[in-house]
Amino acid sequence: MTSPIRAKKHLGQHFLNDENIAKKIVDALLECNNNLPVIEVGPGTGVLTKYLIPELKNNFYALDVDRDSVPYLKEHYPEAAGQIYLADFLEFDISTIINGKYNVIGNFPYNISSQIMFKVLENRNHVDCVVGMFQKEVAQRIAEKPGSKVYGILSVFLQAFYDIEYLFTVNENAFTPPPKVKSAVIRLKRNERKALSCNEELFIKIIKATFNQRRKTIRNSIRAVVNIPDEELIPLFQKRPEQLSVEQFIELTEFVEGKTK
Repeated sequence: MTSPIRAKKHLGQHFLNDENIAKKIVDALLECNNNLPVIEVGPGTGVLTKYLIPELKNNFYALDVDRDSVPYLKEHYPEAAGQIYLADFLEFDISTIINGKYNVIGNFPYNISSQIMFKVLENRNHVDCVVGMFQKEVAQRIAEKPGSKVYGILSVFLQAFYDIEYLFTVNENAFTPPPKVKSAVIRLKRNERKALSCNEELFIKIIKATFNQRRKTIRNSIRAVVNIPDEELIPLFQKRPEQLSVEQFIELTEFVEGKTK
């Protein structure tokens, strides 16, 4: 299907044109095997949509802010026309169309991909599985384990509630127009953690404070949050933030919480 839709720079659009990659992305979502409704974010010209609709039928919904893409998709996929919305995923109330849990898929616009992940995080008790295309560096940051220079705030936040897999890298020529960076597809699956065992607001504050001064040890960077005498500090305070796992950040938060009560 040749599309008359042209990518719009202000929307951060780079349309995937490689059918094999499109199939791999859809297959990666179907492998979640949870039979939940699926939200496609930014379907654009429908390269993923064409493989999703036959598999999901009434369990498929698409949200796009592009006023050209939505009528085009409704015309070419009339069987799902009522499930395609001119809407911003970041602002849209999913509960108006889905009651309960759902999955998310998309070739995400790179300029808002981190915001999409924070929206997923906010709705983690509803979003069970996510498969998405990201700028490669962002995908690495989300999926990276402790000890890496790219492990950071987004890594810890998301890995607290999701098991994350870096699936594969995608070259620039798989898109129209080609981006100036490589891309990558990752998959997030909701883990068993229902809630943090520590104060979540303090957990977030500590992660932000430490990674915003990531060259410093926890002992020095955390002073923006709390001032604890050196003789009372636990060994974690001698490490740098990229060395700490999610569990260690939880332990650190519990310790600080105990000292501030």
